[in-house]
Amino acid sequence: MSTAALAPRTLQTGHVGLNVTDLDRSVAFYRRLLGLDVAAESGEEGRRYALLGRDGTLVLTLWEQSTGSFAPGSPGLHHLSFRVDTVEEVRAAEAVLKELGAAFAHEGVVPHGEGADSGGVFFTDPDGIRLEIFTLTGVAETDATTPDATAPTCGFF
Repeated sequence: MSTAALAPRTLQTGHVGLNVTDLDRSVAFYRRLLGLDVAAESGEEGRRYALLGRDGTLVLTLWEQSTGSFAPGSPGLHHLSFRVDTVEEVRAAEAVLKELGAAFAHEGVVPHGEGADSGGVFFTDPDGIRLEIFTLTGVAETDATTPDATAPTCGFF
């Protein structure tokens, strides 16, 4: 039995809110990469945002209220990951990311750990936010290798 003050029967991650520097650029990036729709948005100066989702489910809220770029050395988000069903979908995302000019942390699809069947691609969005698109199975069947066998690939951004 859990000792947590709140131990709900079902617990899932809800939508993710990201601060961005250029809302239009980020909306275009996430829509192209993930096939998300704009569910709502505000163009009000100083309060610009966009709610992005799919099939009526909110996935991302983008807030245009930042300057600079993602600070990986500061407390907070390490990376955000999105799960897909197959290695082929990971590779399709990789192709789109190359079209978009995204920066990759590793070359190609890589396993989460040495011998792992799960893995994906690791990259940054236009503001340098670290992201991952991964699958739970099928990576071991490829010739993918980990950049470091002693720790999870997702830790090496």
